[in-house]
Amino acid sequence: MATVGYFVEYGTTTIHFSVEYCNRKTLGIVVTPDCSVLVKSPCDATIEQINEKVRKRAAWIVRQQRQFRSYGVATPERHYINGETHLYLGRQYMLRVVVEQATERVVCRANVLEVHCREKQKAKSVLQNWYKVRASAKLMEYFQPIVNRFKKYGVQPSSVFIRDMKNRWGSCTPQGKIILNTSLIRAPRICIEYVIIHELCHLVYKNHTKDFYSLLATEMPSWEKWKAKLERFMM
Repeated sequence: MATVGYFVEYGTTTIHFSVEYCNRKTLGIVVTPDCSVLVKSPCDATIEQINEKVRKRAAWIVRQQRQFRSYGVATPERHYINGETHLYLGRQYMLRVVVEQATERVVCRANVLEVHCREKQKAKSVLQNWYKVRASAKLMEYFQPIVNRFKKYGVQPSSVFIRDMKNRWGSCTPQGKIILNTSLIRAPRICIEYVIIHELCHLVYKNHTKDFYSLLATEMPSWEKWKAKLERFMM
């Protein structure tokens, strides 16, 4: 059994894929959570046959990759020490830890996030609590005007929550409850708005169908640009 790498062009998208030759009768395609594409092929299949199979399934492959990418939240490990950089609304700030016995708080000014805490070890919890408070305020500020836009489709969320999520930027339940990831407070506003619009589109179309992406493009024509920026920004 051997694995070989190839690619095909699909519109403006290049689909890279690996071929695993094995003892089977038909061609099969698998898209993994890291967005890799694997073609499982009979040993006697030609590369022309494999390329044709990938081209026929290209739209499905791209949809699967989009869906998997919408789940990922990659955050670098932080140590919460002086000089470390942290994100807030798309800007990088240098962390400064100030040990004092006064009220624990975070002061955001110029290019510095100043964390006041009673012990250095508490810097992480103090900053994370500040992020949660800011997320509850700012994400809701961005959320409401977009909700008002979606009223023309006869929909609105039953409720909205801001909370920590390990594997998604946001979600929309079948009951219309929308959840936004606290970590979005680190991203630029336009990227936050992309996530909000994406989840509100699910009030109209539950699944990632062609109609769903058509509505998403109507409400945010350059959504792919901002989605890609969000993924790069938060790596």
